[in-house]
Amino acid sequence: MQFEVWAPQAGRVTLQCDGVTHVMERDPRREGWWRAEAEAHDGSRYGFALDDGPVLPDPRSRRQPDGPDGPSAVVDHDRFAWRARWSGRPLPGAVLYELHVGTYTREGTFDAAAERLGHLAELGVTHVELMPVCPFPGRHGWGYEGVSLWAVHEPYGGPEGLKRFVDRAHALGLGVVLDVVHNHLGPSGNYLPRFGPYFTDTHHTPWGAAVNLDAPGSDEVRAYLVDSALAWLRDYRIDGLRLDAVHALVDTRARPFLEELSGAVDALSADTGRPLFLIAESDLNDPRLVTPREHGGFGLHAQWNDDFHHALHTALTGESQGYYADFARAPLAALAKTLTGGFFHDGTYSSFRGRHHGRPLDRDRVAAHRLLGYAQTHDQIGNRAQGDRLAALLSPGLLACAAALTLTAPFTPMLFMGEEWAAGTPWQFFTDHTDPALAKAVRDGRRREFAAHGWAEEDVPDPQDPATRDRSCLDWSEPDREPHARVLAWYRLLLALRREQPDLTDPDLGDTKVAYDEEDRWLAFRRGDVRVAVNLADRPAAIPLGVPGARVLAAWEPVPVPGADGVLRLPGESAVVLLQE
Repeated sequence: MQFEVWAPQAGRVTLQCDGVTHVMERDPRREGWWRAEAEAHDGSRYGFALDDGPVLPDPRSRRQPDGPDGPSAVVDHDRFAWRARWSGRPLPGAVLYELHVGTYTREGTFDAAAERLGHLAELGVTHVELMPVCPFPGRHGWGYEGVSLWAVHEPYGGPEGLKRFVDRAHALGLGVVLDVVHNHLGPSGNYLPRFGPYFTDTHHTPWGAAVNLDAPGSDEVRAYLVDSALAWLRDYRIDGLRLDAVHALVDTRARPFLEELSGAVDALSADTGRPLFLIAESDLNDPRLVTPREHGGFGLHAQWNDDFHHALHTALTGESQGYYADFARAPLAALAKTLTGGFFHDGTYSSFRGRHHGRPLDRDRVAAHRLLGYAQTHDQIGNRAQGDRLAALLSPGLLACAAALTLTAPFTPMLFMGEEWAAGTPWQFFTDHTDPALAKAVRDGRRREFAAHGWAEEDVPDPQDPATRDRSCLDWSEPDREPHARVLAWYRLLLALRREQPDLTDPDLGDTKVAYDEEDRWLAFRRGDVRVAVNLADRPAAIPLGVPGARVLAAWEPVPVPGADGVLRLPGESAVVLLQE
């Protein structure tokens, strides 16, 4: 078997494989690369020593059986027997479900999560979006401090476990999206800088030196990231990737890294005959991300739309701290603007940022499905001091309004695990750092952060306490009892309507028409022949829909159809979906 590694600054490189040392030779065809032949098989342990230093894991390791600091292991992907016949599911018309493997079940493994996938198929979602699964120190964590971008966290079940999960999802008709982190690597167990200029001090990010996308050596770093992305899509039959915080990918080259990546993914899609896609997390409000390459964009297939979340959250909760301030002044107006234009900040002044922000979206060029809409995400829950969900803040009626707005809006909807039954469990920030100094720094830093907002130290959960993770695990007894069962039935009904009513998956963002009353707290919108109305006030509302005799498709509380005057009389804290006939 041939082993190879990029180590351009090393004068000597040796391969340690199954206890045998092999001196590596420079590859005459590729500058900075070293290669060696050695006997190896699936499971063989190996690593590289640079200039007679310690043996380090392979930067392109496919498996880290003993964690990020241990030796790498050979993975023969051909050994896995795929069972599901799968031709893929495209993004248009999709409904995503964000899932954290470590807390979706108390066991916290791929296999345990796979046993619960039938619930999602019955619910009506189309794709499971896994939070990051690359190796990180310890057993439990969010996954955003991974260090081996080609490998799978061993406590979850390693490479074989991920393949079994994907295979089971595909057998149930569910696509799988994987959250990948290209903008930084974890502070612990990151050996990439010893091999080469994977990072650069030319730019800085919230995590320190930036990933090297434009300085000397960046050709290989970009190839490292692109090849990693393609490996997930090819070797694990993943259907799409969510790219974490792309605004932290600092890149001044004429051909941006994201454009290069989208081109490579589209080429692999053409080769495999499967629809493959990339979804960006970005706070830039820059339409170029999701504009096709042939029209001067980066060619990503979709992006998260935090503006919709922020407008919806402020309308539901009345919260106005931090970045919510821009939306809280007139939350229903903000919500209406996102429903019709995609972005709220499209060149407008942002008081939170102290500057103008964003750029208008070209609704004739960008289809509505390229924006993801959501009421809750791991970030928006877990980054609160106590990890409290909307279910801890709102009545079931307002939760029903949030579901109606999310699942009937023009965007591709995304749910966060447990949202569909108003889970009573929080989802808190938890870590399992093996470095005591790092564990203390994370704990103290989080408490300082929330102390600045008035939180007492004892009220902020300790990320390192195992109980913090345990509290965050879903309680699978909840969906069978009230009030959770009623909320779950509502989500299932709304998702069924998305499948049955073509107007609810119409990609024309400009076709949505909205009316609202900020003072009386109601909002209604039209998508083709479908009408959606929510009343966020605790008293009945008279909403002038102008559509007499429309048929009720779904209603949280019993509601009469609009009379001859076209006025809908909607109970307080309630939602309804109607069809004009």
